Amino acid sequence: MPRWLPRAIVLALALYACFQLGAWAFHQLIGLLLNVLIAFFLALAIEPAVGRMAARGVRRGLATFLVFFGILVFSVGFVVLLGSMLADQIVTMVEEFPKYLDSVINWINATFKTELSRVEVQDSVLKSDWLQQYVQNSASGVLDVSATVLSGLFRLLTISLFAFYFAADGPRLRRALCSVLPPAKQTEVLRAWEIAVAKTGGYLYSRGLMALISGAAHFVLLEILGVPYAPALAVWVGLVSQFIPTIGTYLAGALPMLIAFTVDPWYAVWVLGFVVVYQQFENYVLQPKLTSKTVDIHPAVAFGSVIAGTALMGAVGALIAIPAVATLQAFLGAYVKRYAVTDDPRVQGHRDRRPGQLLRIFRPSGAGRTTVPDPAGPTTGD
Repeated sequence: MPRWLPRAIVLALALYACFQLGAWAFHQLIGLLLNVLIAFFLALAIEPAVGRMAARGVRRGLATFLVFFGILVFSVGFVVLLGSMLADQIVTMVEEFPKYLDSVINWINATFKTELSRVEVQDSVLKSDWLQQYVQNSASGVLDVSATVLSGLFRLLTISLFAFYFAADGPRLRRALCSVLPPAKQTEVLRAWEIAVAKTGGYLYSRGLMALISGAAHFVLLEILGVPYAPALAVWVGLVSQFIPTIGTYLAGALPMLIAFTVDPWYAVWVLGFVVVYQQFENYVLQPKLTSKTVDIHPAVAFGSVIAGTALMGAVGALIAIPAVATLQAFLGAYVKRYAVTDDPRVQGHRDRRPGQLLRIFRPSGAGRTTVPDPAGPTTGD
């Protein structure tokens, strides 16, 4: 056995053990890493506001606290307003449920010539096996729901703390990062940081603008239908549909449908149809145009980045995909050498249709000359 073989085997086993340990540690810390990533982009989003306050003499820590306090006050007030509104509407819907059920049963009887009664329907529903099974599952799942809520609150607290420290200690963090890099690399890191702040701010601006347009459109619909709490519902639809990825659209549309149902069951159908149609308009017309203007990326790239981010990291990836791709594109754009484009109509998509032009392009000069036999003697012709 060669002398180096045992040492090579030991080294290979040690490297494999280190790889397995690193993979295990990464798998265990993936949740924390995602929280840190979200907190970093949140800190980038509030960096302009904190920077303006710090430039006017406010301590950076106090400025960050004031920004977070404003966000907290707005969020709590919005949740309390919607919670009280939702509780009132649920009580109203429960009180009016027999009347709604009677109207539905009367419509079914008149349309399909049946003889249903509300008492029979209620008895069949209350005594059904699926309802009893649902109640049992709901009772057993209370602990799971509580654990999920507590886990979500802990994650929100973790993200908020990291974001606060990233924003409050931004200059110190940049100095610590630049202190281990040569001067040329320091310039590139600071440039990438500024680009990330600008792109994240542009992304939030586009989301806020889409939330405003969505809220205004749904407010007009709810006012026409006479649905109560139309302003609060419009704000709910605008914010939830834009700032909660993947499921935000469904959560945003469910509450107006519920409130509209308390007024007239058919109004809920109208709201559902409007939500579906507006969502298609937003996905294929409004969002690509606004995103391409504020974040400066192509609409197809924006759409593809959201799909890729969702596939890689779920809802978190969908939320941060566009600002991340915009930052990367802007940073790499400085290193791509570009040339002047030739003045050719084919660049604009126009084809040259002059006779024989295509043939001369693909056939070399002199090709195609054939020898034609002639009774008077051999001659050469085209």
